[in-house]
Amino acid sequence: MLHLILLFFAAIFTHNIALTYILGMCPFLSLSRNINVATGMAAAVTFVVTLTAAINWPIYHLVLVPTHSELIYYIVFIIVIAASVQLLEMVMERFFPSLQSSFGIFLPLITVNCIVLAVSLFMILRNYTFLQTIFFSVGSSLGWMLAIVMVAAINEKLELIGDIPKGYKGTAIVMVIAGIIALSFIGFGGMLKIQ
Repeated sequence: MLHLILLFFAAIFTHNIALTYILGMCPFLSLSRNINVATGMAAAVTFVVTLTAAINWPIYHLVLVPTHSELIYYIVFIIVIAASVQLLEMVMERFFPSLQSSFGIFLPLITVNCIVLAVSLFMILRNYTFLQTIFFSVGSSLGWMLAIVMVAAINEKLELIGDIPKGYKGTAIVMVIAGIIALSFIGFGGMLKIQ
């Protein structure tokens, strides 16, 4: 159990999928200007990452490996991801229409967000058990959530101050903030490792 908890915290801090692997930058850069939108998108990504990893593990290990069909796992994973995003989109359209409209094109683009596929690929490359996959997927998506919400909060505060040089407005300031946060996460590097 301790190994699972360490894996979870390592996925959040020392191996943060946004700040260490630089994955999921398209929505990260575009939606990190407002903390409410960033939190909503992060919750959607967390749902999709966890759901697809939980579905992809048994499909890979119980269907593809026994039938020697591992060659098509990319296609299968992408189909599962697309179905999960479609489910999320239908739920958000029904219960959270204003949040869905604030995401714009980025909600359906979760399908091609590299974080979702990367977590499923890491599960195979690192030979995780089902429980390790769940802990890693939740930790990775919460790490991405932590990163995007921190950047959005700092960005909102900087917008209130209004003292940002013209060349740093927009995407540039988001990259600077993310870089500084990534440097601070390096301090956790010696504490937790992922196999």
